[in-house]
Amino acid sequence: MKMKLVGAAALLAFAGAAHAQSSVTLFGAIDSGLLYQNKSVAAPIPGAKNQGKVFAFNNGGIYASFWGMRGTEDIGGGYAVNFRLQSSFMNGNGKVGLGDTAGANSIFNMVSSVGLSGPFGSVTMGRQFAPMALAMAETDVRGGDYFGSIFTAWIGMNQAAGFNFASTNGPIGALYDSNAIVYQSPNFYGASASLEYAPGGVPGSFQGGTRESAVLKYANYGLHLTALYYNGHDTNPSPTATTPPTGVNNNRFAYFGALYTIHDFSVSASYANGKNPAHSNLVNLDMYSAGLGYQFTPAFQVTSGVYYLKDRNNSANKSTEVAGGGYYSLSKSTTLYAQVGYVDNKGNMGTMISYGQFVPAGTSTTAVNIGMRHTF
Repeated sequence: MKMKLVGAAALLAFAGAAHAQSSVTLFGAIDSGLLYQNKSVAAPIPGAKNQGKVFAFNNGGIYASFWGMRGTEDIGGGYAVNFRLQSSFMNGNGKVGLGDTAGANSIFNMVSSVGLSGPFGSVTMGRQFAPMALAMAETDVRGGDYFGSIFTAWIGMNQAAGFNFASTNGPIGALYDSNAIVYQSPNFYGASASLEYAPGGVPGSFQGGTRESAVLKYANYGLHLTALYYNGHDTNPSPTATTPPTGVNNNRFAYFGALYTIHDFSVSASYANGKNPAHSNLVNLDMYSAGLGYQFTPAFQVTSGVYYLKDRNNSANKSTEVAGGGYYSLSKSTTLYAQVGYVDNKGNMGTMISYGQFVPAGTSTTAVNIGMRHTF
């Protein structure tokens, strides 16, 4: 009996020690604002009729509202097991965001991953941010905002390739990838690399539904450089029940970007090409960007950017987007912002200024956004 009590006490002590080496954190952000746009359409369809001015509650002027949990367990020797669950939502009405299947919402539609980190770097598995999306935001002065940035320009590229916004599975590149395995290398004197592979799991087709990408980055002395390559099979409209994956190589994206900060000034520039390798005569698009920002005080900064898209197959299809914004930090957790943007779409281009608020194709549109973002 005495031995059993000693054993039980040792087990409880071990469990307590293991628990002390673990941590779970609840985190998130809520981003709300007001948006005015002088033209609008109900859906991103070429030829859709202009419905006129719109004044609306805006879910996410800087980025989406989201919540999540992340945890780390220290297993010794510099190694740790990590997990992350993250979900976006519409804070105006509480609805959860889209998943990767057309028309289906998902609880953890942004991230649901587990992984191992250590001296070798890290490996994470599950649904997660595509490394390319993070790399693009890091080389844009406007940081990949949901209003007039490299993000909305890239979404414009996806629109031109036929993106229908029924899921997060776009035809060019990716913001999120499901079933992904991502390796992140350690930092070597400012240089690092990310490698991604997502098996498709399609019977009879090794390449069916697969994704792969590589990102090279350098960050030192105020300079950020990024080069990335992304390739996908059976992208939009797959994965769906009505369009089974066949292994067609229809999603390729390459990007080169740079951001340099000196004193309080930041400048950025980038070039990208997105195409459908199986039908490059139908989808082959270039994207150029340039940005300028200034940090007036530790609490206040302004950023601006110009984003140009052109269709290599049809010179009449092009768009030029110009946007700027001011950001004031009330605290470490709360930011007030005001943004203004203008887009001139030609041909069938329908690049948006504010993500989710569609504009008429082939016309010019102006938008203004004010709001507040709080992180926790």
